[in-house]
Amino acid sequence: MLSVPTSEAVRNLEGSRFELLEFLADLEHLVTIESPSADHDAVARSAVVLSDVIEHRLGRRPETLRIDGVDHVVLQGRDSRVLLLGHHDTVWPIGSLAELPFTVDGGVIRGPGCFDMLVGVVQIVHALAMLRARHGDGVLDQVTVLVTGDEEVGSVTSRALIESRATGCRAALVLEAAGPGGALKTERKGVSLYELEVLGRAAHSGLEPERGINATVGVAHLVIALAALADPAVGTTVTPTLMSSGTTGNTVPDRATVAVDVRATTIAEQERVDTAMRELRLGVEGATLVVHGGVNRPPLEAAASADLFARAAALAADLGHPPLVGMAVGGASDGNFTAGAGVATLDGLGAVGGGAHARDEHAEVSAIQPRTELLAALVRDLISDGS
Repeated sequence: MLSVPTSEAVRNLEGSRFELLEFLADLEHLVTIESPSADHDAVARSAVVLSDVIEHRLGRRPETLRIDGVDHVVLQGRDSRVLLLGHHDTVWPIGSLAELPFTVDGGVIRGPGCFDMLVGVVQIVHALAMLRARHGDGVLDQVTVLVTGDEEVGSVTSRALIESRATGCRAALVLEAAGPGGALKTERKGVSLYELEVLGRAAHSGLEPERGINATVGVAHLVIALAALADPAVGTTVTPTLMSSGTTGNTVPDRATVAVDVRATTIAEQERVDTAMRELRLGVEGATLVVHGGVNRPPLEAAASADLFARAAALAADLGHPPLVGMAVGGASDGNFTAGAGVATLDGLGAVGGGAHARDEHAEVSAIQPRTELLAALVRDLISDGS
């Protein structure tokens, strides 16, 4: 169990300095390069800019690891105890800046990806810069910074990298955006993603529909059955989403698909739904069901974050911040992977604001310095505590 700190960790920040204008300049560089996940060239350009920022602020050039065309940025400590985790890809396509330019006005930052999660990425760099200014380069030997390039599309190429870099660390701190009011994310549901494919037989729907096997009818049976798999009492949701069927209006459809999004608070619930998904029946004679997909991310359960949250709350009090609040959320992050690997994980340490993936995406300027100071204090406390 991680011990709760004393104010010594806060005193260790004395002599370091936070420069808001420099922070905002680094943030502008990252927001204005634009880095939609599906555009690997754009993500590669973002990785270069991020590497430049890290080298300028920390005096070390990170490594860029390209996996299946996706660039991930890693600054690996020689004796790493803490993993600082973020992503530099966004959901916004190239050209979004024309409609949603980077601005700082009235204490509010706007721009594509600022809240989710480029403010958090810059927090990592500036928190470490504060610690380096006070304690020297040795601080960097005890942390690993990993900023991935495909989190918004499921971390397909980065999952193994995340889990391997978390191995041996005593804590993973995830700089995803905070919850409402700055709440830290102490629980995240696990995610399972499926595509159910119904295969039938085509026929002319007017001349001889009886010769067909109707995949649309089969998928309709599935959608009704899927609703019964949810368990609201324990927080398990099973949501049919994208559905398609058929080729023309006068043909019995021979193929239909439905995508299913499953969220659950425990691994046991994920396994229950997975088993039930593979036992579904179509109710259409002759049709075949093929189940694609499965568990995507394990849950971040409360036990994985409890000790770190207590530590962060004590540090926040020492820093004179308002009391920290924790919350459970349905959305997943790369912190699900670190928690699933058995590493203590605390999420939501990044930007305070709102509008993730929406036109009103924004971050509050007033929260940046206190959140960065809290991160610096938490990192310092974790690497200096021998417990």
